[in-house]
Amino acid sequence: MIADALGVTKAALFYQFRTKDEIVLAAAEDELSRLQAVLARAEIPPTPIRRRKLLLEGIVDLAVDRRRTVSVILSDPVVLRVFANHERYHQVLDRLSDLLLGPGPGARRHMQTAMFMAAISGAVMHPIMANVDDEVLRSELLRLARRFR
Repeated sequence: MIADALGVTKAALFYQFRTKDEIVLAAAEDELSRLQAVLARAEIPPTPIRRRKLLLEGIVDLAVDRRRTVSVILSDPVVLRVFANHERYHQVLDRLSDLLLGPGPGARRHMQTAMFMAAISGAVMHPIMANVDDEVLRSELLRLARRFR
């Protein structure tokens, strides 16, 4: 399907990418880079409160701006399986957890981060939100995200 959508042969696609996992990572790399850019901006301010504010704004903006693309990526079980074993993805999530909850180890932090991200992505992907204006969605998500802790 990817080869057809790109207008190339399957052989050409598999010449560039050796495995299906490589194709999945390449397709999702753009979204991961966007999240890294949000994290980089949020890591600049000197205070944790300001860093967290920028993080929340950046994640909500990213989710709303990319809600149709993200829904495809995050709902695909192959993508989720590949990301589960992708070290760079885990490093990005650790940075996100540090900014969102403060530094520290533990399954509890990972659970909180996963729930936070799932809530935002679930909201923007939900069919009931399909006709909601982006600015209304952004405003409400940001209001709710600020309450997260």
